[in-house]
Amino acid sequence: MPGFFWRLFPGLLWRLPVKDRSLFLTFDDGPTPGVTEYVLDTLEEYKAKATFFCIGKNVEAHQSLYEKILKRGHATGNHTYSHLNGWDTDDELYYDDIARCAQLVSSKLFRPPYGKISLAQINYLKPRYRIVMWDVLSGDFDRSLSGEACLKNVLHRAREGSILIMHDSAKAEEKVYYVLPRVLEFFTEGGYRFEVIS
Repeated sequence: MPGFFWRLFPGLLWRLPVKDRSLFLTFDDGPTPGVTEYVLDTLEEYKAKATFFCIGKNVEAHQSLYEKILKRGHATGNHTYSHLNGWDTDDELYYDDIARCAQLVSSKLFRPPYGKISLAQINYLKPRYRIVMWDVLSGDFDRSLSGEACLKNVLHRAREGSILIMHDSAKAEEKVYYVLPRVLEFFTEGGYRFEVIS
């Protein structure tokens, strides 16, 4: 994410200040049967923790899978109930959708779907949530990118304190299977730890 975005929206969390080799892996759009279980098992294999920004309607449909995320020691965040684009949605409808998700996802973390959120929405949500963006986008949702290209996006851009974004969704499934274990192996061997966003 270009640095000028950070300057335009300094109240959003783009990267975390750390004093050690910590990285913050995040997953959007789940929980999704099959993909989320794979992600959880792979994280456990590398003793890694992550933060899952969940869509409310998916949590409602797969409550036991959501509980599994929490039982494994990971964090969760609100990603709206219906995966709404903040730029294209009436503010009140957007806030109501977030509130509906909050009935299912108990968290003070929020990530806007597509990263699209207006200044008015930011100002409304900031007293209620820590709005989490990212500085490393894998691109696993992009059907035009190969798994190798997504992997390079992460390996070449991540550094201490980086917030990495992937997706535990059906759309990203094939690339997640390729990218995730390689990311975890590369950085774990380099002395990094994967932590949750508090």
